[in-house]
Amino acid sequence: MNVNLYGTQGKWVMVDLGLTFADPGYPGVELILPDLAFIEDHLDDLLGVVLTHGHEDHIGAIPYLAADLGVPLYATPFTAELIRLKLEEEGITDKVELNIIPSDSSFQLGPFGFTYVPLAHSIPEGNALVIDTPYGRIFHTGDWKIDETPQLGIPSTAEELIAIGDSGVLALVCDSTNVFNEEAAGSEAGVRKVLDGVIAACEARVLVTTFASNAARLQTLGDVARDTGRKLCVAGRSLDRIIRVARASGYLQNFPPTIDVDEAMKLPRSEVMIIATGGQGEARAALSRIAFDSHQIKLVAGDTVVFSSKQIPGNELAIGRIQNALAAKGVGMITERQADVHVSGHPGRPDLKLMYEWIRPQIILPVHGELRHMAEQARFAKGLGIPHGIVQSNGTVVRLAPNGPAAVGNERTGRLVLDGDVILPADGATMNERRRAGLYGLIGVTVALDAKDKLRGKPAILLQGVPVEEDRDDFIADASEAAAEAVAKGHGKAGGDEAKLRESIRLAVRRRATSWTGKKPVVEVSIIRI
Repeated sequence: MNVNLYGTQGKWVMVDLGLTFADPGYPGVELILPDLAFIEDHLDDLLGVVLTHGHEDHIGAIPYLAADLGVPLYATPFTAELIRLKLEEEGITDKVELNIIPSDSSFQLGPFGFTYVPLAHSIPEGNALVIDTPYGRIFHTGDWKIDETPQLGIPSTAEELIAIGDSGVLALVCDSTNVFNEEAAGSEAGVRKVLDGVIAACEARVLVTTFASNAARLQTLGDVARDTGRKLCVAGRSLDRIIRVARASGYLQNFPPTIDVDEAMKLPRSEVMIIATGGQGEARAALSRIAFDSHQIKLVAGDTVVFSSKQIPGNELAIGRIQNALAAKGVGMITERQADVHVSGHPGRPDLKLMYEWIRPQIILPVHGELRHMAEQARFAKGLGIPHGIVQSNGTVVRLAPNGPAAVGNERTGRLVLDGDVILPADGATMNERRRAGLYGLIGVTVALDAKDKLRGKPAILLQGVPVEEDRDDFIADASEAAAEAVAKGHGKAGGDEAKLRESIRLAVRRRATSWTGKKPVVEVSIIRI
């Protein structure tokens, strides 16, 4: 969920505007957005949003937040087309200015000069940014790796990066994701060789799942299908979109023609290879629906699923659920643990070492990854001779120049959730109420009172998620009695204070629930006047 702000001479620019995906701590929510409260208070001084590449954690929040920012967006052609489609889906293309910047090009925003610098990554047009300011030059890497034999695009050469270093770089703002990896990220070409062998050895139907945005892997898989003599079928709307946008932008020109699902199911099983979304366990993605028999594509015993992607931490349970369902069918599975069927798009330590030698910054400012990754990169860079470094956390205001680096403040940051069509604070009343109800259950109590606060009829009890099971009827009767007793005890004592009476009923019912279950459900009380 990347959002970076650079400020100088009273003006600000934003680099990237991404989202992340929810975990079980956000019930009913799929997407998490950044809270931009700080820059929203300085919108008159925000000059634009510059996008490094098209992954969701860098552009995904644009359709939800960009219109309110009201500033222009800047992106290279492939990334810009992905953004345009997002804006079109939301019906806001006329509300957001999108500027397409050719690769390797430069442009000016107030006191900031920007130059796109192509680097290898797992999506076309992964870019670093050279950011020129009156106080020094910043090299912001975005997501990157070193790939000597890239499948898509032409990354900057060592000589070109050395030339940037020769010009003098104040600070390297650098990807930390794989800093603990002792080996280099590796080349996509190596994945092709391994996948050729893996898929050639399969005697039945093969399904390969990978990140939809990994267009370089899609090119590899197209080549593998051709190498192994299999017809290619693509399953998943996000895959269709990436292929369409990539082709329109000049990539995937040698991608083989694909067949539809119906034809794929009619072919002999040894003659087809399927690419599908869902390798991270996403419930609505193609692989999940295939695993649970709610998709046109059917896998049976003897077929093989290749997980050509890295398991993202936090997705273990979701992925395991799908893998168990596939195992129950007798479907074989190959992951990166069994064979080198995936290569990362982020730099390992050898990649980082080379970048330090090329760019030679005065300051290292680690970004991307968790705090432990950023702290480790700062230590690693110091050991390799970068003079200064600083480890920041969300909201830290870092002065890079003059007399930097130094942490000079901390601004509030936070998370927003996209709940249906509504954007809410991640820790606001709605989400906290939903969490409490999910954790403890919910009891609704309705009592009918006359004008003198005397009970009319029995209190009605409604349960949601309260663990009483076969004792449900007995518990409801007991809870109703507790509510009636609270009304009787409070009769005439509440002094007409309905809120006080409601609270007495709530506490009485919750105490009764706790004695039955050991839990403290959320209790909501409604009073009807007759």
